[in-house]
Amino acid sequence: MRRLRMLAVLALVGWLGACAQAPIAFESDIERTWSMALVALPAGRGPAIVGRMGDRVVAQRIAELRQRPRVPLVVFLHGCTGIGDVPFFEALARQGYAVVVPDSFARRFRPLQCDPRTLRGGNNVFVYDFRATELTYALEQIGKTDWVDFSNLFLIGASEGAVAAALFRGEVFNARVLLQWTCHGQALVRGISAPPNEPVLAILRAGDPYYDPRNTPAQHGDCGAFMVGRPGSQSFVLPASNGLEGHTLLDDPSVPLTIREFLATNVRRARREF
Repeated sequence: MRRLRMLAVLALVGWLGACAQAPIAFESDIERTWSMALVALPAGRGPAIVGRMGDRVVAQRIAELRQRPRVPLVVFLHGCTGIGDVPFFEALARQGYAVVVPDSFARRFRPLQCDPRTLRGGNNVFVYDFRATELTYALEQIGKTDWVDFSNLFLIGASEGAVAAALFRGEVFNARVLLQWTCHGQALVRGISAPPNEPVLAILRAGDPYYDPRNTPAQHGDCGAFMVGRPGSQSFVLPASNGLEGHTLLDDPSVPLTIREFLATNVRRARREF
């Protein structure tokens, strides 16, 4: 019996020693939103590509970009159900922009803020703290790159992501775009917190079911009410869709075109430190 106990102790010591020699890799939830981010990159010696941050093809394209002039970057904050709109990201990459989409749902715990079945939002307002943290962390990682043009950073948010984009107070972006958000609602989410000299483009569709007064009476209206004193800013309300879903905007060909024109208008030639 004593011999068996001794063997068990020796085995445990050996196992612990092996663990000490080979530490287990661990990523926090916030790190996962970056390592699992969707990335669209402009052409190096080939076509634009779309992949995850950790993909080999993404690493290869970044290596190519390091040999070229730095590229403008769009940070895109997705909506309440996760990443979509991949054709839009690819189109931006073909225009010469890099696009990074932090994946909020890469977190191990990530409740839905909206209910796609009932087309109602606002279920977990604290999620906006998640999104602000994800954006701040993404900017920290972007600041470590050697291929991004820090004088040409842009922020685009859609729906839940547009709320986070509207509320972000940092002075690091040339301009920002708010899609599918009214800028109205509870005091916690109301208004635009971008610096007054930073142009903002807001686009909403009339009759958006998420902002139907019968569902969310405090959120009807549009961002135009908050554009006063913001040079170069615009708020568009598109006509109601004809029987379509009514919330998603990037499927409308006019919207990506308007966004690309807005970004091009706000591209700077001079670079600044991040």
